[in-house]
Amino acid sequence: MDENQDKIMITPAEEPDGDGAPSAADLGEEGTPAPAEQASETPAVPPEEPDLKYKNGKEVAKGGLLGFFIGLAVIVPGVSGSTVAIIFKLYHKLLYALGNIVRKFKKCAKFLVPILIGLIVGFVLGFLAIQRLIDISPFTIIGLFAGLMLGAFPAVYDEVRAEKKTPLRIGLFAVGLAIPVVISVVSVFATEGAQSLEGLNAGHYILFLVLGYLVAITQVVPGLSATAILMAFGYFTPIMQSVRLSYWQENPAVFGVYACLAVGFLLGLVTFSKLLTKIFARRRAAAFFVIVGLSLGSVVTMFFNPDVYAVYKGWAENGVNALDLALGLVLFAVGIVVAYLFVRYERKKSGAPEMLKK
Repeated sequence: MDENQDKIMITPAEEPDGDGAPSAADLGEEGTPAPAEQASETPAVPPEEPDLKYKNGKEVAKGGLLGFFIGLAVIVPGVSGSTVAIIFKLYHKLLYALGNIVRKFKKCAKFLVPILIGLIVGFVLGFLAIQRLIDISPFTIIGLFAGLMLGAFPAVYDEVRAEKKTPLRIGLFAVGLAIPVVISVVSVFATEGAQSLEGLNAGHYILFLVLGYLVAITQVVPGLSATAILMAFGYFTPIMQSVRLSYWQENPAVFGVYACLAVGFLLGLVTFSKLLTKIFARRRAAAFFVIVGLSLGSVVTMFFNPDVYAVYKGWAENGVNALDLALGLVLFAVGIVVAYLFVRYERKKSGAPEMLKK
């Protein structure tokens, strides 16, 4: 077996989609199945030069939809754009493009432009519409998005479905599950409340650089929520409320906050994407066990964060709002069904019919 064939058999795209028959991607150059023992013993290495070209309008639309969910992820607690990237089979391409945007600007920028446009649309829509709806009926809107994330969870689990469930990997899954839950608990019980964006000193601006970096990490690691991170530090509501003309006129120094967040965010996207690519090259299976835990934990946190916790307290004091509860549960179920049907469609299209029986 020559060196080129070895490379082909160990790329992520060529791992079995399920426990059933191997897909075409599992075949070597001559069309023969790759040996299972060698595939399991050799660490998976993502392709060094993924094809970043969009082949048709549908692929461009996928990139835009991915960006849309990334934009929403800044507004809606628990929403993960990276999970959508996994469903669309764009996750490793996204990491490569972000990590190499400086070195191969033209190639990576062409791939990222539709995602960036979708991100802007998602953020603006999330800020102008969905955040307002969350203010009116948090449980209802969160129920819908939680259902979408839970329905999409099988797509993330597919990445480890055929892997051995060793004690270490199960432990990594547990760690991933705990991280968003701990962040959520901190944001509800250990945060001193909303912080101020006025009267800031140098230390605050350094903090905003760090927060921007952390928010960037949430955009490339499935299961982590930018909203949850900002809530944990008490800055989500102040930042959202600062985005209006009257506030800018009274407190122009807030643009320094935006600048620090933006610089930290861009640094985080480039550097952490590169780091993740290296991690996947060496320990892909272990990394995805953590990601599976993070993804499942993020669904839990959607029902337990400061916004929804305030709803629970209101229900405890004034009685349960039966309409909100019922509508939230219905939309939760609808979200699960819609997302899962889409996952099944993507599996079938990618040539994994056996997985549909799981």
